[in-house]
Order: sequence, then structure tokens, then C-alpha cells
Amino acid sequence: MSFDDDLPLGRAGTAPSAPRRRTLGRLAGVGAAALLPGGARAQPAAFPSRPVRIIVPQAPGGASDALARVMAARLGERWGQNVVVENRAGAGGNVGTEAVAKSPGDGHVLLMGYAGTNSINPALYARPGWEPKDLVGVATLAAVPFALVVSPQLGVANVEQFVAVARAKADAVGYGSAGNGSVNHLLGVMFGAAAGVQMLHVPYKGAAPAITDLIGGQVQAVFTSLPSVAGFIQRGQLRALAVTSPARSPAFPEIPTLSESGVRGMDVSPWFGLLAPAATPAAVVARINADVNALLATQEVKERFASSGADVLSSSPERFAELMRDDLARWAKVVRQSGAQVD
Repeated sequence: MSFDDDLPLGRAGTAPSAPRRRTLGRLAGVGAAALLPGGARAQPAAFPSRPVRIIVPQAPGGASDALARVMAARLGERWGQNVVVENRAGAGGNVGTEAVAKSPGDGHVLLMGYAGTNSINPALYARPGWEPKDLVGVATLAAVPFALVVSPQLGVANVEQFVAVARAKADAVGYGSAGNGSVNHLLGVMFGAAAGVQMLHVPYKGAAPAITDLIGGQVQAVFTSLPSVAGFIQRGQLRALAVTSPARSPAFPEIPTLSESGVRGMDVSPWFGLLAPAATPAAVVARINADVNALLATQEVKERFASSGADVLSSSPERFAELMRDDLARWAKVVRQSGAQVD
């Protein structure tokens, strides 16, 4: 859905009396509103009327940051306004998320949301500083498959061999993560349950140091986003055994899925998308959603996303809301299974 500022202004003619002008004014307002979708009736003013900020609740350089910058540049061109990416990292993404949740709901402050923060943190943190009801899903951007990557030093070529090594000796395989309760950690929990193996969890302060130690052989595996390790895989520094997505990644078609590799029930491709404060008018949400979806349909954006291993994911705000509800329930179960909790 999009806006249309060219609303009918009425017919020319003899000026009616004041009471009749007021009546006609009210009727014209009702008639004009009837022509618009329900949410658009609440539209107070044209959007955007000033620069827009996209808050990324992670440090620069990650998948959230990269996707936000691709969209910010193109939305800025489309809207004729500056769209600025602002990184506000801290507390596993809660600092930036809380800042957006408490911002005015007019569409000019958006959150670069991510399943790892928005679906997991409500169950992981005792006091995250925000609640899911504080935000509304505006537009999904991408689904990013995660991959099970290992050090070539481990000497395994596929998931079957990896499982055999893990089963041969308890805790023989240590897997690194971005910290307790992170997506990397919880995927390891899910994998262990699905494959019937026990691995040693080694938490780090971020995914980057975990990958560094994986390359150095200090840990044996990491479950991480495919874009974050694409270069290491291509250079042979790391070996990808499988992706967690339901289908193979078009960017790496040679990497099988976990399901193809015999590990069932782990079809996971965390979503990335734009969220806004819950009070944002439905018409503004719909406008942004329409503009984002139009950009996602362009070949340029598809290629930019695909080159880093991200798959374009377009949806309506309603479908996004369903996706977030389903993910909240799914990840809450995994968090309970892991026993992870952050005060």
C-alpha cells in the first residue's frame, strides 16, 4: 500500500452557507477517509518530513549493519530525505532496541531488527528494558542462513564425520558462540539435541573472537551467519559442513543443508527487518513497507544481498507480526532447554 496525496477537493459552485459548509466538510472528510485503507485514515502528515534514523543495535561490520546501510542509501534516494544508520551496541542488542521502543512513533526512528535480538532476548534477559509489544514489525528484509563451520584442522569433511568425532568422546568438540543465549549458542543446543551429541559450549564476547579462535584451532566449530564467514570459506581458512536453512544458499550451492546431512528439525534462517515504536500509525508502517518491498524487488538489491549470502525476504506487516510471534515461542523453548539466563 502507498500514499496518494492527490485527494479530490470537491466541485466548484455557489458557496454554501456556513452551517452547510461545516456539514459538507464533515461529509467530505468521511468520504475521503472511506477511499483510503483503514490505517491511512490516521495519517497525520506526509512521511517522511525530516531525516530518518535506522538504529542498528550491534557494532558496525555485522550482517545487521551491512543490510541496514544498503537499505538506508536506497530509501534516502526514494524519499528525498537523509536516512542515517546509527550503531548503538550493548547488552546483546537491548540498548539500541530500548532506544527505539521509547522513541516517538512517527516512523522517523526505525530499528534494524534481528531474530537473534528480538526473538531471543525477551526470554533470555530478566530485564531487557523493552518488551515485544513495544515494537511493531514494519518490513522484513532478508533471511540469513547460518552455517556449521569447522577448522580444517579438525579433519572432517561432512556432518556425519563431525557427529562421529563428537560422539567418540564427550566434550571432544568445543563450539564457540557470541555469548550465552546468542543464536550461535542456541543453534549448538538444538544441534546437540537433534544429532544426539554433547559438545562443549565456549562463549565469547561477540562472534568475531569466536571465529578468530576457530581459525586458530582453539575451538572446533561455530554456528554463525553465512555472510560473516563467506570470505574465510572461499579462502579455505574454514570449512562449511552444512547450512541451517531449509534450502541451500544460492551463493554457496555446494554446501548441503543440515536436513540433507541427516540432522532433522533444524531449519533455521534468522530474519532481519525494520521495526518501529508500537505507536507508529498504520499508514506510516504501510508506506515504509511498500517502499522497502519495491526496493527488495530490484535486481540491484537482490544481487547485493545474495553476494553476501543473504536471501531477500519480502512480507506484509501482518505476516511479519506472525513471524515474530512464532519465533518468540520457538526461541523461548530453546532458551529454556539451554538453561541460559542473563540478569
